[in-house]
Formats: sequence, structure tokens, C-alpha cells
Amino acid sequence: MEEKRFTHFDDQGNAWMVDVHEKAETHRIAEATGKIYVNQQVYDAIKNHTAKKGDVLGVARIAGIQGAKRTFELIPLCHIIQLTNCEVRFELNDGERSITAFCRTGCIGQTGVEMEALTGVNVTLLTIYDMCKAMDRGMRIEGIHLVEKDGGRSGHYVYDGDHNLK
Repeated sequence: MEEKRFTHFDDQGNAWMVDVHEKAETHRIAEATGKIYVNQQVYDAIKNHTAKKGDVLGVARIAGIQGAKRTFELIPLCHIIQLTNCEVRFELNDGERSITAFCRTGCIGQTGVEMEALTGVNVTLLTIYDMCKAMDRGMRIEGIHLVEKDGGRSGHYVYDGDHNLK
């Protein structure tokens, strides 16, 4: 069995940007998720579209897409990816007063779009926090993780819930 190693370090331990020029261009997708817990006032304002700053989820959706597109500017060793699509969607949970965000990204390229999906969901949730912090500074963002990725040499991955602690 081939030993896995960190790809962003050379044999001397120096950080470098991975050379992908020999990799085949394939269709690649990734989806990430995360959740924000809010108080009742914020939850009602988001759900009923009555927040003073406007349509919280609409703005957060655009922010998440923008964040995914600009990942290479935030994460030093990420390649510039030409996304072919980026979708942000939400699930509201009345019982726990939470909003789950999902960011799904895709491209045709030589490297994956996991970092774009993860950045997109983070920016989405941070935008919700920013727009609602006047009503609730105790909001809690949790559980950000990759849900699925496909394409490329490493194939298909689906999160199995055990945090890969095997």
C-alpha cells in the first residue's frame, strides 16, 4: 500500500504549490456544509425576511459564491480555479434555531474544488453572522466539513460521519 504524504511540501519540508501540469482535466465537484446556531430573534428575522440589513440569506448566498471564486487569494497554495458552477443553499431548522449552509462547486480542471466549496460555506456563514451580530453576538458556527468530492485521480469521496478517525 502506498504511503500517503502531504503534497504541499518537498522532501526538505519546504512549502510549495503542487505542479498539476501532468494531471488530466476532468469534471470535478465538491460540496461542503456547516451550520450556524442563532437566538430566536435572529432566527425569526432571517426566516421572515425582516432583518434590518435586508435579505440575510440572499446576501449570504452571493457572499459564499464570491468567497468560493476568490479562494486562491485567501489560501496561499491553492491554484486559481475557473469554476463552472457554484451553488449555495440553506436548510432552516426551527427546533434548534439553526441554518445549515451548503456550497457545491464544480470545474473542468486538473485539480479539485474542495477548498472552494469549504471557503464558500465559511464565507456564507460568516456573512450571516455579520448581518445579524447586532441582535446576537453569541451565534455559533459549527461542523464545517467536506460532504462529497468527485473527479480526479483520488476518485469519489463521501463523508461517512466518523471524521475519518479510523
